[in-house]
Amino acid sequence: MTVLYHAPLSPFCRKVRLTLSEKRIDTDLQEERYWEKSPDFLRRNPIGKVPVLRIDGLVMSESQAICEYLEDVYPTPALMPEDPRERYEVRRIVAYFDDTFHSEVTVKVLGERITKKLTGSGYPDSRLVKEGVVRIKVHLDYMAELLDHRRWLAGDVMTMADFAAAAHLSVLDYSSDVDWNRQAGVKDWYAKIKSRPAFRSLLADQVAGFPPPPHYADLDF
Repeated sequence: MTVLYHAPLSPFCRKVRLTLSEKRIDTDLQEERYWEKSPDFLRRNPIGKVPVLRIDGLVMSESQAICEYLEDVYPTPALMPEDPRERYEVRRIVAYFDDTFHSEVTVKVLGERITKKLTGSGYPDSRLVKEGVVRIKVHLDYMAELLDHRRWLAGDVMTMADFAAAAHLSVLDYSSDVDWNRQAGVKDWYAKIKSRPAFRSLLADQVAGFPPPPHYADLDF
């Protein structure tokens, strides 16, 4: 049995969940209160981070390493192109969202609004939230530039780059922090990826004490 230890509002866990679902790998989702650092969880990953995937007799951590393993071992449907230049572009965009977007937006908005309360690690810093809300506009504009010339973020087919971006935007949408009217092309892209069967379990996520807005699970938002 494949088991994913995850946190529902972690974009890194969501990226792995999307990859598993798109590849139709039957997976048991185990929600992990990673901040409590239980001995069992630390045995799986001494660093104490999610996601952690148990698959094929292995216990794996680090979301992008997990996703690329899944791509290598379960190549259908493909989420990475064959051409080295195109693969570079996918990896560049994944890194952009998992590093730059995450530090400038996700940590400051979701981390302050929800994660601090959820983990009991302090009170929200409104200054950081405002900084993140301002920065998300810049990133939405950059996505729009990419989508002006491509059907998907990294090219003409859907790839891991789209899953990385959608994972971050979906957790921000859960807290109603995405202005979908800012860039019509980005909204259309998100509507396409949101309507995929792989996205269904994400739209069903509910975190106690933090209900999502009505449009969160609406495909016609």
